[in-house]
Parts: sequence; structure tokens; C-alpha cells
Amino acid sequence: MSGFTEIRVELGDRSYPILVGEGVLDTAARSPGAGLPRRLLIVTHPRLWDLYGTSLARTLATQGCTVEHALVPAGETSKSLSMVNRLYRVMASAGLDRSSAVIALGGGVIGDLAGFASATWLRGIDVIQVPTTLLAMVDSAIGGKTGVNLPFGKNLVGAFHQPRAVWIDPCVLRSLPARDIRSGMGEVVKYGVIARPGLFEFLEDNVARCLALEPAAEARMIADSASCKAEVVSADEREGGLRAILNYGHTAGHAVEKVAGYRRVRHGEAVAIGMVVAAKLGERIGMTPPDVSERLERLLVSARLPVRVPAGLPVGPMVDAMRLDKKASSGMPRWVIARGIGHVEPGVEIPESLVVETLCELGADAKNGHTGKP
Repeated sequence: MSGFTEIRVELGDRSYPILVGEGVLDTAARSPGAGLPRRLLIVTHPRLWDLYGTSLARTLATQGCTVEHALVPAGETSKSLSMVNRLYRVMASAGLDRSSAVIALGGGVIGDLAGFASATWLRGIDVIQVPTTLLAMVDSAIGGKTGVNLPFGKNLVGAFHQPRAVWIDPCVLRSLPARDIRSGMGEVVKYGVIARPGLFEFLEDNVARCLALEPAAEARMIADSASCKAEVVSADEREGGLRAILNYGHTAGHAVEKVAGYRRVRHGEAVAIGMVVAAKLGERIGMTPPDVSERLERLLVSARLPVRVPAGLPVGPMVDAMRLDKKASSGMPRWVIARGIGHVEPGVEIPESLVVETLCELGADAKNGHTGKP
């Protein structure tokens, strides 16, 4: 589509475009080449429906589409099986069949929730991801991971379900609170560490411009990050090997999110903390050079992201949460450890005692110690 950056996720007959550019929502919705289904369901938050959903629905209607919508409360707690069940009822009422599609208009919560509902409705219908947060634009909207949380773990119920397309309009970021932009920066920094040393260096020199959403800096960080995610997913769709590097910072990060109740700490903030934990562990076992840890922590601080475990968070439940992590094997977490900026190694086993010590050094409450429960 002319005038926009197109990044491809190459998966044979399930390949799809990531379209990035100002005004892409309106243009893609009007494009004859989009081949949109005649019946569509927009899943979004009430505020996003008012800001963008009504306009998108009107545009789609001018193209002959029948458009329904389902509104979901904002927040991680909406990623639940009960909310999926509510969406099923709306999908049934709207008459969505196998030729229909869902449009996920929102951040990671909407993308995961609507994606999972799409993956399981009638054994799978199309979903178009329309991310409205930086974190979703560079990470969760790309790659087909969908899922919901359970009381004892994050994203434990889910499915791989690649989208039909991803439409990214950076302009929508200007309606976000600054904290949401900072949270998204956690995932952007991750890409620099795992595979894009040039992006990491760019962020070191331009982090303030990125946080201010200056157009050139914004375009660079989104395109580089989305391109990195697309390349990894194209090479390893279902996390059989290479894709595991995308979990850098997530082993401890997910545990922080869970123990904090999915409200106190945003996902990108938790990933930032998790990257520092992984870097410190890497130093302890002789894999991560100290200068890598120093550069990472300095960049995260410049991006105004947390680099320590929130005060009062108990170490025991965090360790227990890591044992239930999807990436764990036989109750043993598998860590992604940096050997340098742009080079990480997945699948590293680290003694639990070192994990506990590192978490406590970074601020976890040692008084609520490791429980030893599987």
C-alpha cells in the first residue's frame, strides 16, 4: 500500500502485512486490496470506541461491511475466560460465521483477548490487529500469540492464531498517558538487547526524542522493533527455538506482574525489571559482561523505567510463579541471558538460590521467602 511502511511476516499461505503510517486505519479500511469480510466485530475499550472505533466503523460501513462492536473494560483483569465467554455471546448475536472477522482495536489486553476469542470461535476466524499502544505496536499485536490469564498465572490459556493483518497508526499514541509510552519502551529496549544493537545505540542517543514521540524517532523505534519481531516469528512461529529470545526479561517480569496483582506494575515496566534481573543473573554465572548490565540499566533509567523490584513484593511467590511460567520445564524456569548487546542465549538454567539472592538484592522482600511448593 503506497505511502506506508510494509513489513511482512512470512509464514507461507498464512503470511500477512504489518502496515505502518499516519492515517493507515482509514486508508486500509477503504483499500479494495484489503478484501475485508462483509461482517465484522470491533472489540475495544469504551474510550477507544469513542476516539477511533466509531470513525473506523463508519468507514467500513461505506465499503459495504456490517459492523458490530463489543466494549471491554480496560485493564489486565479483562483477560479472563469469563470475558471470553461474554465475547462469544456477542459473536453469536452478531451472526459471525467462518467468513467473518474480528478487529482488535486496543492494546495488549484487547489484542490477546480478541485474538483468543477469534482463534476459538468456530475453530478459528480471522482477526485484524489494530494496536493503539506502543507496547502492542512493537510486540503483542505481531506474531499470533493470544491468550488469557488464570488466577495462578499469566497467559496460561491461549492459542497461536496469526492475524490477517496488522494496522499501525503511530498518531494514536498521542492520546496515551506518558506512563503507557514508557511502558512500551520496555519492549523496544528488549529488541535492542536481543538482536538489534543499532537500535540499542539509537535509543541511547535518542531516548528523550522517542519518549516525546518526535515523528522521526517514533517511526524508527516502531519500524525497527516490528521488523525484528516479524523476522523472529517468520523463522520460528511456535517458539521451537529462536522465538524464545523474545522472552528476554519476561521470566522475572511475568512473576512481578502476577505477584503485584496485574495492576501495580505495567507489562513493559515489569519487563524492564525482568531484564535487569536477567542481566544480574547473567553476571553471576559469567555470561553477561558487566558493561552490558551497566548500559542496559542506564538506558532503562533514562527511559524512566523501573530497575528494581517494587517495595514489599515477596520473593517466595515470585519464585513460585516462575515455576508455573509457560517457558518452565519440570518446574525449572528457562532464562534468556545476554552475552552482549544484540546477542542473547535462551534456555539457560540457573540455580534457584541465585535467583532468590538476586531478587532480594534488587528489592524483593526476603522475609516472605521461597516456599518450596511446586
